[in-house]
Amino acid sequence: MSTATKEGGRLLTGKRISSRNTFFQKKVLPVLLFGVLALAVAAPIMLTRGRPNAPPWPIFTAPLAVAVIFYVLLRRLVFDLADEVVDEGDALRVRFGDEEERIPLAEIINLSYAGITNPPRITLTLRTAGRFGREVSFSPQQGFLSPLFRPNPLVNELIERVDAARRR
Repeated sequence: MSTATKEGGRLLTGKRISSRNTFFQKKVLPVLLFGVLALAVAAPIMLTRGRPNAPPWPIFTAPLAVAVIFYVLLRRLVFDLADEVVDEGDALRVRFGDEEERIPLAEIINLSYAGITNPPRITLTLRTAGRFGREVSFSPQQGFLSPLFRPNPLVNELIERVDAARRR
């Protein structure tokens, strides 16, 4: 089940194994979250404008604290995810923005899966650091009602293929 797509003047062949929701999670979700928090700060200011009593300071510190928590969570769980990962058979092509790197399966020394996090993530540990570092994480494709505590079938398949590539 190989697909070919034309992107940025290049012809990419292979099967996309990363989630298509990554763009939403990395670009749209932070704008929505921080926009709502900005409204939570702006609303009390606008509602009390022209009145002698200013809003109490906890009204401003709570959204600020929530913004810090959101930023830390997004930085740890979402911002480091690859934008796209394409399975090319003997390698994975990983893209972050306009930069991409081809990672041969034999260069992967460990593959871990965190399915309980949202979004779920696969982290590849590489033998040598590449363009994106020694660890590359991405969110795998999965079904809408995929089991919570069962690993994604892609994980077991990739583990077997990485092991076979290292033995060659």
